[in-house]
Amino acid sequence: MHKIAVISDVHGNVTALQAVISDAQQAGCTDFWFMGDLFVPGPGAHDLLALLDSLPITAYVRGNWEHGLIETLDGQIDLADPSDVYESLIDDYVRRGLSADEERRIRHLRLLQIVHLDGLTFQLSHNLPTKDSGHTLIPTGEQSAFDEMVGQRADVAVYGHTHHQLFRQTTAGQLIINPGTVGMPFPHWHRFATDLRAQYAIVTTNGVAMPDVDLRKVTYDAEAEIALAQQRGLPYVDLYAEQLRTGVVHTHDNALLARETQRLGYGPRVATMVARYSRS
Repeated sequence: MHKIAVISDVHGNVTALQAVISDAQQAGCTDFWFMGDLFVPGPGAHDLLALLDSLPITAYVRGNWEHGLIETLDGQIDLADPSDVYESLIDDYVRRGLSADEERRIRHLRLLQIVHLDGLTFQLSHNLPTKDSGHTLIPTGEQSAFDEMVGQRADVAVYGHTHHQLFRQTTAGQLIINPGTVGMPFPHWHRFATDLRAQYAIVTTNGVAMPDVDLRKVTYDAEAEIALAQQRGLPYVDLYAEQLRTGVVHTHDNALLARETQRLGYGPRVATMVARYSRS
């Protein structure tokens, strides 16, 4: 029997990840799987990788924000897109907290990982097995999308990306699990919107029988995380603080991001960043 802590979508939130790891260790987890999106928009960089490295990590796939980090480092920055400017500035902040070896490690993360465990085949991907972004697998999505995502090869499919915990089946009866998000909950239903606890899942194998799934939520100190972000000089720190306190996420609000970039005087910083990555 294996007891697996499935963690996804930390998004730079150091304090939330620490709380989740502590909860999983107290629960007796034997394995840890990470489903992508470790960085941005929070203040974590090397310390997040160090936290994961302290665990028995037996699976690790790439998320769309790791993909975005690589694009920034390769100079693929769209100055006409306020959202891309926002992400790139925080990517640059993260890059300054990583070693060259850590950067190479992120570049070589896999999009898909297949794990054979206790007689079952698990399919692990951040989103689709062939694409780390998009909205096909939102919890209210079509059954056909989930059937196609799993196909015929897996008994259990695990994915992240949507920031909503999910436990459902394919038409054929295979299991699909989403552990939710460690660092960026944003419940849509207004009565749930105040529950911003860190989310993850524990999957316990039972041989070839159906595994047990425990969708968990963990309280953490959001104000301590905000203080850490302020101390480290995180770009757009006010937006990060609002996200942690209210669940409102502005990563794709181009009008607001354009105003914030101008208000904060980030223009020269953006120009320097673009010039640096263009030369490298």
